[in-house]
Amino acid sequence: MNRSGIGYDLHRLAEGRKLILAGIEIPFEKGPVGHSDGDVLCHALCDAILGAGALGDIGSHFPDNDPKWRGAPGLLFIEQACKMLANRKMRVVHVDVIVICERPKLNPHFPAIRSALAKVLGLGADDISLKAKTNEGVDAVGRGEAVAAHAIATVSIH
Repeated sequence: MNRSGIGYDLHRLAEGRKLILAGIEIPFEKGPVGHSDGDVLCHALCDAILGAGALGDIGSHFPDNDPKWRGAPGLLFIEQACKMLANRKMRVVHVDVIVICERPKLNPHFPAIRSALAKVLGLGADDISLKAKTNEGVDAVGRGEAVAAHAIATVSIH
C-alpha cells in the first residue's frame, strides 16, 4: 500500500545569505532568511514525508525556537523524517518537488540536487522529480523577494 503527503515552504530572500537547495549552494547574491539553513526544497519535502506518514509537520519536530536547529541543514530534517517513517514500517519511494523563484536558473543544478536527495532518501535518481518555475513577476516570489517550494512524497508501507 502507498500513501502520499504534500509540503510547502517559503522563505524571504536577503543579500549576504547563501542560497542552499538540498544541501547544494547555488551561486546567487541572495539567500533565504530562516532559523535553519532556509532550504525551502528540503523543508517542503520534509513536510511531504511527514504528511505521508501522518507524523505532523516540520515545525512540530524541528521548531524554529529551539537553538538545536539553528543553522541546521535541511537534509538533516529529511534524514530524521525518514527515520520516523522507518519506525512506522514505511519508506519513501518517490518524490516530486517544484522550486519557485524568478532567479537564478535552477535546472543546471538539478543533477547535484538529485544526487544529494537520492543519497539521503535511499532512492535512485529516476525516483526524484525536480522542477523549477517562476511566478511570472507576481507577488513576493515574482519580485525576487522570496523563494518557495511545493513537494509531494509517496511512501510505501511494508
